[in-house]
Formats: sequence, structure tokens, C-alpha cells
Amino acid sequence: MLFNSFEYLLFLPLVFLAYWLLRERERQNLFLVAASYFFYACWDWRFLSLILVTTISSYASGWLMDRPGTGKGIRRTALAANLILNLAILGFYKYFNFFAQSFSGLLASFGVHADYPTLNIILPVGISFYTFQAIGYSVDVYVRRMPACRSLVSFAAFICFFPQLVAGPIESASHLLPQFQQPRRFSYDSAATGLRMILWGLFKKMAVADNCAATVDMVWNDYSHFPPLMLALASLLFTIQIYCDFSGYSDIAIGSARLFGIELIGNFKLPYFSTSIPEFWRRWHISLMNWFRTYIYFPLGGSRGSKWQTSRNVLAVFLVSGLWHGANYTFVVWGLFHALLSLPYILLGIRTRRGDTPPAVGLSRLPAMLTTLLLVNIGWVVFRAPDLQSAAGFLRCMFFPTGSPLYGFSGTTAILTGAICIGVEWIQRGRTYALDFRGRKLFASPLMRAATYYAILFALLRLSARGESFIYFQF
Repeated sequence: MLFNSFEYLLFLPLVFLAYWLLRERERQNLFLVAASYFFYACWDWRFLSLILVTTISSYASGWLMDRPGTGKGIRRTALAANLILNLAILGFYKYFNFFAQSFSGLLASFGVHADYPTLNIILPVGISFYTFQAIGYSVDVYVRRMPACRSLVSFAAFICFFPQLVAGPIESASHLLPQFQQPRRFSYDSAATGLRMILWGLFKKMAVADNCAATVDMVWNDYSHFPPLMLALASLLFTIQIYCDFSGYSDIAIGSARLFGIELIGNFKLPYFSTSIPEFWRRWHISLMNWFRTYIYFPLGGSRGSKWQTSRNVLAVFLVSGLWHGANYTFVVWGLFHALLSLPYILLGIRTRRGDTPPAVGLSRLPAMLTTLLLVNIGWVVFRAPDLQSAAGFLRCMFFPTGSPLYGFSGTTAILTGAICIGVEWIQRGRTYALDFRGRKLFASPLMRAATYYAILFALLRLSARGESFIYFQF
């Protein structure tokens, strides 16, 4: 079930009404689990078994690790067993064909031709997200960062909560799980904020990202015949597309969760206004980078060692990040590209802006901001490409003209909606929630704010393009 579908438009209010009719917390949690399983089953009910296995194994290992009198050896075994099980499931469904094909190619390079077993493996939607969330919980309990959850229903809700089940944000157990263990009361302000976030997320996805996708796909399908300017425009439109697609999903997820009295972490903070690559990664997919920082970067030593050790740790994080995004060498190269861009800041000790502050843009910062955006844009070309050969070909045609303009320009709507999105995002910079115009003189009047919301709704209905699946569903 897609957030941008008519089915979700019916599903959400029905679940919302039934949920608040239930006064008791455990009943609300049980209802959320049932609704979340139905939500996931609308895609493919067979893979509910994987969520169930992850839920039960992670709950049981946490309970065993936190049981009074449990020895260190048993705690370590419980953690290892749960990690191996969840990573094995994730690895099989996401990487089996990739590694089997790569191994076959390696043997072929030595003159050994071996057939590898090819399985038509369907990647379960959201498996990377809920698996990482479950792993984070297990590690947190093991290191005694938090106690184990005693309620299986509350824990199941934590794993399968439908707003963030299939594409995040990836929540830490210490932030999300306690919210399912506490009583919740309906708040009009929270619900109103949630609805505004859903509206803005739908606009970014349907009016901006999907319009960008039409031009991007057209150019990518025959990039060798387009002039460099059109290729550059297509790469820029994909930069806008992937941001509006994923941040739009995150806004809808956060807004939907607020309807049920649940707070999710923000996933983006105006990343394209960053003035350095490290700052970009403090503003882009924040929940994933927090996970990598907590469970990979810090255990490896973080920045406590020498600059070369810190560089090694950063390289490891970006390599894992690339592989996490998919079983394709384009993602590995994309991760390495960002790792190499980050290394000079570490080796030269260059300080960069924090990601939890509003971006500051002035004439003095403009060159750094545009340079960062250009580098990020090049990285997205590799990310978007179906393979490394296509990525190299696209970049070669973009920087070294070889083609002629065979097709007319068709990205006017994408540029218009993208400009609206950037303008609105900039106006509300520093705010926690989308479309929060309080304190802005232009929007001091409630009538003006209401008119703005209706204008966005009208633009959404008028300018929305074809119904596209969310990009990050494939990860």
C-alpha cells in the first residue's frame, strides 16, 4: 500500500478513528500491530513471516540478555544468534544474486566458467529498515543502554509500526519503544501538525518528484543522444527528485505517526544548502547515519584514534552505506565517492558546520554551497545509473559533448514545482515540522495560513504526475 494511493487515503482515517476509540494503551498497540500487518500484507502477505521472525527472535534475545542472573556468555550468545539470524535473512534476500554473480565473474576472469544458482528472489519491502531497527535494539540491550521490553505487543508495534515500516525513519529503540509503553492521549495540535506534514509530503512526492521522474527517465533511456545541457538538467532534476521523493515519504510517515500520538525522528534538514560534504551527511537521511554512527563508526573507534584510523572508520561506514542501498556496484562506488570526498576534511582537520542548525547562506558561503551541490549531483548520477558503464557514459556525454538535441524539452512543470518546494522549505528552515509558518509576518493571519494550505492542496491536485512508487522502497 503506497502513501500516494487512494487505498491509503481510505486506510489512514479508518485506522485513526478506530485507534482513538480504544482507550487502553495495550489495546491501541495490538490494533496498531494488526493494522500494520494488514498494511504490509497489501503488498505481499507471504513476507509477514519475515517480520514475525525478526520480532520474535529480537524480543526473545532481548528478554534473555536482560534476565536477572544471565551470565555474560549466554548474553553474548543470545546477541550473536539474533544478529546472525537477522543478517542472514537480510543477506539472502538482498545480496544472494549479487554475490553469486560476482563470484562467477571472478572465476571467469581466471578462465573458470561456472554456473551459479539463479533464484528469482523478490526483495521484501522495508527489510533493510526494520532489520536495522531490530538489530539496534538488541545491541542497546546487550550494552545496557536500555532495558529489554517486557511486552511482546509493544515490541511488535515498535518493529512493524506502519508509517515507518517500509522506508523509515530508522528509529532507535530508546526513542520509539518507550512511546508504545506509555499512555497516549489525543492532541488536536499534534494531529493538525501531522495533517500538514502529510499534505507537504504528498506535494513533494506527487507534484515535484513524479514530475521530475518523467524528464529524468526520458533522458536516461537514451542519454547518448542528448546535448550536455539536457543531461546536466536531467541530473539536477534527479537530485531534486530523490530528495522530494524520500523526504516526502519521511514527512508523510512523521505526519501519519503524529496522528497516533507517536513522534518519529526528522530525516532531512535542508541537505542541499550544505557547504561541505560532511555537513550534507549530517542533514541527509539522518536516521540512517545516526544508526551507522552508533553501531559501526563508534564501535570501530570513531574519531578517537589517529586521523588515518578515523579515515578508515569513515571509509567503512560509507562502504556499508553503499551496500545497504542495494546489491549493485553503482552503490558501492557511490559510497566510496562520498568517502573520498570526506577524507580531506578529516586529514586536514577542517571544521564543518553542524547539521542541527539552520543552514546559513550568504554570498561568502555561496561558492562552497554550489560546489557541494555539484559534487552531490555527480554522486547521484552514479546512484541513478543501472550499472557502472551507464554511469560513466552519462558523465562522459555530460562533460564531453557527443550528441545532438533530438528531443524537445519537457521539464517545465518539474522546474516550477521544484522551485516552489525549495522556496517553501527555505521559508520554514529551522522548524521541526513542515508548513509551520508561525512567527512569519507574511503568515501571521490564520486566513493567510489557511489560504496557503489550500493553495498547496490545489497545486498537488493540479500538478501531480503519474503515480510512482517511492525510490527507497527498493532498499
